[in-house]
Amino acid sequence: MPTPQLPNRIRQRAAIALAALAIDYALGDPPNHVHPVGLMGRWLHWGERLAPATPVARLVWGAAWLFGGWALFGGFAALAPRHWLAQGALASLLLAYRGLDRAVAEVEAALAAGDLAEARRLLGWHLVSRPTSDLSAAEVAGAAIESLAENLSDSVVAPLAALLAGGLPAMVVYRFTNTADAMWGYRTERFEHLGKVAARCDDGFNVGPARLTALLIALAAQLVCQRGYAALAVALRDASRTASPNAGWPMAAMAGALDTILTKRDHYALGNGGRIPDAAMIGEARQLGRMVMALVSIGLVCALVFAHITEARSTV
Repeated sequence: MPTPQLPNRIRQRAAIALAALAIDYALGDPPNHVHPVGLMGRWLHWGERLAPATPVARLVWGAAWLFGGWALFGGFAALAPRHWLAQGALASLLLAYRGLDRAVAEVEAALAAGDLAEARRLLGWHLVSRPTSDLSAAEVAGAAIESLAENLSDSVVAPLAALLAGGLPAMVVYRFTNTADAMWGYRTERFEHLGKVAARCDDGFNVGPARLTALLIALAAQLVCQRGYAALAVALRDASRTASPNAGWPMAAMAGALDTILTKRDHYALGNGGRIPDAAMIGEARQLGRMVMALVSIGLVCALVFAHITEARSTV
């Protein structure tokens, strides 16, 4: 039987999450120079500049700088005002659905206008780290769809799960780790040891959210285009084809939902559908993304109501 504090905690965190989603959807991201993720990035860049040269020392330094960032940014989050709306406003800065959808929409618009060079530029500027200068129109569309699917997990579902599990400090720790992995998580001489701990922590934090996002994409596909089973089947079959233990889950689910194949040249192919990615398909993927957001919001409302009822019963 839940303690009286547990329903209250769930109710408060669900309210914070709903406020964060609403504020992010309405306002989007602040300018980069005042964005908390930008501040995290500057902390990580500073740590990279100060890092020692030898592999073992870089491994230890990278772990220490990561944990120091957890303490620093998580500590600031713990000092934030306790009111749910204030916390929701702060939490909204750690979500990125509106910015993600707009970035994908810009690529869609450029492809629809026949401007492949601009679509490549926008894709590389906003969404992917891979080279884009020689990608075909289908590869650009597919990469935009992959980025949308993966970031539904990394930028929405995972930070919200951290918020529900541990409040705003846990959400900050997750976002800092994800940013560290994005900046340091490369298997190159420069980052192999520096970013190893950050990459492993990010993998661990995303095990549940990535699979939950795949389920949400499958449910959204069933509601939108009756392809939920196909989305789930492709996710179960193809998720392990990516180097990341988590990214393949939402991307493969999206490939199944759209009846297509999403590829990264010389790396993987997800799905077995016959449709070729194009601007129109990006629009379909965005529609599925909006449905995922609706399902997340409904789930949070249900958690809020359930916690309120449980709390009321516990006081009788």
